[in-house]
Amino acid sequence: MQAIDGVAEREALPGLRERKKQRTRNTLTRCALELFARQGYDGTTVDEIAEAADVSQRTFFRYFANKEEVALALQEVEEEVALAALEARPPEELPLTALCNAAMASWGAMSRAIEAVVPLGLHLRTQRMIESTPQLLAARLRRLGHFEDRLAAEIARREDLDLAGDPRPRVLVAACSGVMRAASRVWGEKENGDLDDLLRLVTDYLDLLGPALTEDWRVPPEHA
Repeated sequence: MQAIDGVAEREALPGLRERKKQRTRNTLTRCALELFARQGYDGTTVDEIAEAADVSQRTFFRYFANKEEVALALQEVEEEVALAALEARPPEELPLTALCNAAMASWGAMSRAIEAVVPLGLHLRTQRMIESTPQLLAARLRRLGHFEDRLAAEIARREDLDLAGDPRPRVLVAACSGVMRAASRVWGEKENGDLDDLLRLVTDYLDLLGPALTEDWRVPPEHA
């Protein structure tokens, strides 16, 4: 019996360690974003983040390479949720439909994943901070480029295409990504815009993508 209990305990340890590591990462992220909201990005140091999280500076650097990385930590969460939503779309959906439906379907799961780390209000303030901080905005766009590659690869897989020889998945992903960036920028200019406002803008902009590419712009949309 003791031998069996020992095996079970050893098997449980990796899961416990992973949960502890995730809790530490979440705590560091939350403390960093709270400090950024109060003091500004440039006014906050790694030492202050570590102190607020009650860990050492060495521990901070086990989870994040620098302040920039912790500021963008929730972007990684959003990306994983969005990619999972695309992978779950029915195979018969056309590529544009699958991308748009995945974006809409991921919204609830994305909100829940973010709220597991920080309040949504703090996350929205962080988005505005990123948009107004050139260093963070440039880093976000670099990350977005890598994420677009992953989305394009998934579209190519769904359509049984060779991504190296067929540019259509990249073109489609770039178009949808640009539309969502445009919606986010417009939302960011609103001082009191909430998550529902952002969702409405993204939905409206994605709905306009097809007509913007194929219809006559000289005819008002309501009369088209």
